[in-house]
Amino acid sequence: MSPHSDAPSPTGSYTRRSHNLPIRPVTNSSFRIAGSVYSDSEAHYSSSFESTSTASSLDIEEHPSRPLVSGVYVPTLCFFEPETEDLDLETIATHAVRLAKAGVAGIATQGSNGEAVHLSHSERQQVTSTTRKALRDAGYNHLPIIVGCGAQSTREAIQLCKEAYRSGGDYALVLPPSYYAPLFAPSSKSILKFFNDVADASPIPLIIYNYPGAVSGIDLSSDIVIELSRHSNIVGVKLTCGNTGKLNRIVAATKPAKPTASNVPSFLVLGGSADFTLQSLVGGGHGILAGLANISPKACIKTIELFNSGYLAEAQAMQEVVARGDWAAIQGGIVGTKAGMQGCFGYGGVARSPLPQPSKEETQRWTSMFKELVTLEKSL
Repeated sequence: MSPHSDAPSPTGSYTRRSHNLPIRPVTNSSFRIAGSVYSDSEAHYSSSFESTSTASSLDIEEHPSRPLVSGVYVPTLCFFEPETEDLDLETIATHAVRLAKAGVAGIATQGSNGEAVHLSHSERQQVTSTTRKALRDAGYNHLPIIVGCGAQSTREAIQLCKEAYRSGGDYALVLPPSYYAPLFAPSSKSILKFFNDVADASPIPLIIYNYPGAVSGIDLSSDIVIELSRHSNIVGVKLTCGNTGKLNRIVAATKPAKPTASNVPSFLVLGGSADFTLQSLVGGGHGILAGLANISPKACIKTIELFNSGYLAEAQAMQEVVARGDWAAIQGGIVGTKAGMQGCFGYGGVARSPLPQPSKEETQRWTSMFKELVTLEKSL
């Protein structure tokens, strides 16, 4: 749902280790690697980034396996009370259940659409634990939750991964750091070390998040992603760069030597925007992790189902409607998407300050731009 460019990345020839080894998430919050400086003992942040071990109301005693299957994943919006901008936990819960009932493969909290940059550590944990409890209570506890855990330091990224695990998250979606990018070691060595260090210390597997627009233009090449895919605790990538050639190279390098009937890829490769769903599938991708699915989960799912069933013309026709709707979301970002949801579904609200609140006229305009897509969604 975000702007993307097709900047080329170099090809590479790599062999990779199998990801068929089971991941064993750590059940002790004092998890640390021998000799590592990244332990829970350092978790002392200022009030704007407070951390708490009691944020989860779930009292999670176990972490069942929730594999990443092919399909549509949704980076869920975060909802706020209109007057106070406090978390609207009831709407967060009901929206998650609406998406689950539509048939999505999983939900992501604290993504770009989830306003993670506007949330404290404890609020992040509240959103994830609320989402997990809502899914569990509604009978969808099997759905995986991916949690945005990107940070500018290795230390904080690891802490976010641990907090995500304790709050009911199953996977961590991690952006590369970018603030000090001009000082990074050449040949992407600093980026590689960052992801490997976080993956070594995280109790949940990582999904690489390649979104140049959010990280000062850093665009991970297929070579980098393929190299990182060798780590047993890095299990996928989201490509919001829109580069389907890169997607194809990654899929080709990470797929198993022999085809399998399993719907669980050895390395999950997802398009990061709904407007190139079919292009991602043609390139061998396993689905999308796309913000537009907050508005139209059924349409996104149906597009993939039509393609997989061999109804290419019908899939293309539906993709056209989805792409036009995604263009509205791309132009309006979170502000336009929430306004459109409010107009079309009666909830959505506004983003946190300093993002602007749309006027009545602007809300009507965004609602009209999503009308075609919402009509399709309600027909499915």
